[in-house]
Amino acid sequence: MPHHSYLMPHGPDFAKVRKDMSTLFEELSRVTTYEYTEDDVRGFETLYEEIRELKKQRNAVIVAHNYYRPEILKVADFVGDSLELALMAANVKDADIIEFCGVHFMAETAKIVNPSRTVLLPNLLAGCQLADSAPAEQLAARIAELKQQYDDLAVVSYVNTTAAVKALSDIIVTSANAAKVVRTLPNKNILFVPDRNLASHVAQQVTDKNIIPWEGFCYVHQQITPAEVQRIREADPELEILVHPECRPDVAKLADAVLSTSGMVKWAKERPASRFLVVTECGLSDRLAMEVPDKTFVKGCKLCTFMKVTTLEDVRDSLRDVKYEIEVPEEIRLPADRALQRMFEATSG
Repeated sequence: MPHHSYLMPHGPDFAKVRKDMSTLFEELSRVTTYEYTEDDVRGFETLYEEIRELKKQRNAVIVAHNYYRPEILKVADFVGDSLELALMAANVKDADIIEFCGVHFMAETAKIVNPSRTVLLPNLLAGCQLADSAPAEQLAARIAELKQQYDDLAVVSYVNTTAAVKALSDIIVTSANAAKVVRTLPNKNILFVPDRNLASHVAQQVTDKNIIPWEGFCYVHQQITPAEVQRIREADPELEILVHPECRPDVAKLADAVLSTSGMVKWAKERPASRFLVVTECGLSDRLAMEVPDKTFVKGCKLCTFMKVTTLEDVRDSLRDVKYEIEVPEEIRLPADRALQRMFEATSG
């Protein structure tokens, strides 16, 4: 699992700090979601100094999802997708606090797999419409209904779900491992919760299972249309098109590869192609633009309000005031953890 440490060095060496500020400005200037000025970068550096000091005081580690604001990615100790961040959270041993720059279900997942740590979410407005589309009470009723029809029913839940939904699940998946996990199950009948587009993607790859989709979707990915993607490709035929499996099936059909965000990062870094259309939330294009400056990343993306609501000031304030702490009751945490551990076991080989 990649470990990205983006913290600026300590010490009074003005020339070195100035050089680092210049490098940071150069990297952020490649971002197209936001326009950063030198004054912005100076402000970020001041906040980074505060955050570095608070991290030491609190013995904290900062993790961030690929879709977060670029200036937050640059201060995180780890940057990744849902699977990478879940694995990282499970293996935090030395830190007392995990500052989770993601959305609510991600912070819950970190608490589920590492209950002895304090898990903070910097901004409580960072929710997830997809996770909210599958209320636990409705899922429990649907499971009871389907089990009357299918005695071998397995409940497979995307990591983009609440802790209460994970507790009702047999196993958890991410966009990076969903098909692999489903293949390992002895069950023929699978209730796949909550993303219907990811369920469709899995059904195309695992044809010997009966995939029963929950009718949820990510509003960000659902907005992307095949006409938009086709228009960009016609204008630039050399592009390699990378599509997230939360996109609609008619968009996925246009892809050179359908990949999780971690898969897109790996693909873009390793492939000989120099121009890519990245069809997901815009934050991933920003990360790639910063990390792979010799390649071009055209945006076929939409912004997620929930992922972008958190600011660098929120990260600082959360560490300073030790807020907002995420708790998961043990009667929910334990079965949710079992479902997550099954995923880790199924993908460990």
